[in-house]
Amino acid sequence: MIETLNGFHETVNFRDRPMFRLYHNDEATDYPPHWHSNMEIIMPLKNWYLVECNDRKYRLMEGEIALISSCAIHTLHAPDSGERLILQPDYSLVSRLPELSSYMTLLSPVIFITRKKDSDLAPRLQELMLSIEREYGSKNPLAGESIYSMLIKMLVMVGRKYSASADSIDVSRGKQQEYAEKFASVCSYISAHFAEDLSLEETAERSGFSKYHFSRLFKQFTGKTFYRYVNMKRIENAEMLLTEPSASITEIAVKSGFSSPPAFVRMFKLIKGCTPTEFRKMHD
Repeated sequence: MIETLNGFHETVNFRDRPMFRLYHNDEATDYPPHWHSNMEIIMPLKNWYLVECNDRKYRLMEGEIALISSCAIHTLHAPDSGERLILQPDYSLVSRLPELSSYMTLLSPVIFITRKKDSDLAPRLQELMLSIEREYGSKNPLAGESIYSMLIKMLVMVGRKYSASADSIDVSRGKQQEYAEKFASVCSYISAHFAEDLSLEETAERSGFSKYHFSRLFKQFTGKTFYRYVNMKRIENAEMLLTEPSASITEIAVKSGFSSPPAFVRMFKLIKGCTPTEFRKMHD
């Protein structure tokens, strides 16, 4: 299934349809740690499939779905026999929709959707994935546009359930949607500027809140403190850079927004449970 792999970086080749690649995969093959700039949606059709990401393992059963975020390093394990759909859309399709893109930044590296936990959502996503497969193999006019519309529908449903809900923000109901959109925009800004010297005070002022009001609402919306969220984004970037053997720890610290290599090493170990050097060796 992986056609072009340079180190850990997989380049997805869009052949049959521009902007989409769909595999009806039945290979009893494990795929080594890799990442790509596109998101990936996996749904077993027969037997199980195992997704490993961020030191966690997700065992998918038939009809269950894993949505893997773009740039997340992951490993795939297959049983001796089985089938699964693997959809890899070009992420630019999502980035063109600012609000959806902002909500996607709040999701975990892997969203694991099960029939038991998500009895309302899993069957609807399964139906959409099967419809996407039918369109992908058809010669219908506007098939690509149909696939795109179904993909967006899937992501909206997942985003509404798994990103922080507007109802969780402790403000009047009339302000909930306004604040939800504002903090989604803040998270998008952090994702684009995490390597800069971001401060709580400046970000709060940019958003039109006092520092204390911003801190409280930000944690309600994301489930994390402001600095914890910023550092997690920096560590996510550092993980990708660590797969490049030519990059030094000092270079990676600077490019990821840390003030010094020791500060980078301390934060990396706090979040990942190992040092950057140990992480690099594990993925070498």
